[in-house]
Amino acid sequence: MQKPILLFLVLSILFLGCREVKEKQNVAPEAITVDKEKTSTSVYEDLAGTPVELTDYKGKRILLNYWATWCRPCIEEMPALLKLQGILEQENYVFLFASDQSLKKISDFKEARGFDFKYIKYNGVYAEQKISALPVTLIYNEAGEQVSRFDGGMTWDSPEMIEQLRKIQ
Repeated sequence: MQKPILLFLVLSILFLGCREVKEKQNVAPEAITVDKEKTSTSVYEDLAGTPVELTDYKGKRILLNYWATWCRPCIEEMPALLKLQGILEQENYVFLFASDQSLKKISDFKEARGFDFKYIKYNGVYAEQKISALPVTLIYNEAGEQVSRFDGGMTWDSPEMIEQLRKIQ
C-alpha cells in the first residue's frame, strides 16, 4: 500500500517540478529597434534573402514541399521528387522546397546533398499551415488555389502520382 502512494508522490513532484515557467519581461518601447531593411512582409525568401511570394508564380502549377534538414522522410523522398521535377518541368510546374531552418542550414544542405531544387526559407508558423509533422506537400493550380495536400513521405515518381499531378489545371 505504501509503494503506490510513494510512487504517486514522486511522479507528482516530477510533473509539477518539470513545468516550464516563463517570466514576463517588460521592455520599454524605445529599447526595441527594428532594422527595416531586414524586415520582410513575405512569408518566404530565397537563399539570397530576397522575398518570394507564391503569387510570383501566377499561371504556373506549384508543388510546395515543407521539409527540414533533420527530417529523414523528407530527405528520403527527395530523389523521387527530383525525378518528378524532371518529368513535370515541361508541364508548367515549379517545385519549391520550404524549410523554417536558417538560410545557412538550408544552403549547407543544398551544397552537401546536391539536390537541384529551388530552396526557400519559410518565415511563418507551421501551425498556420496546419502542419504538425514533416514532410507536407501542397499543390497549387495555375489560378494559385491549393488543390491537394500530401502529409508524410510519398512515392512521387510512381505512374499514379505522375498522372494525378498532370491532371491538375
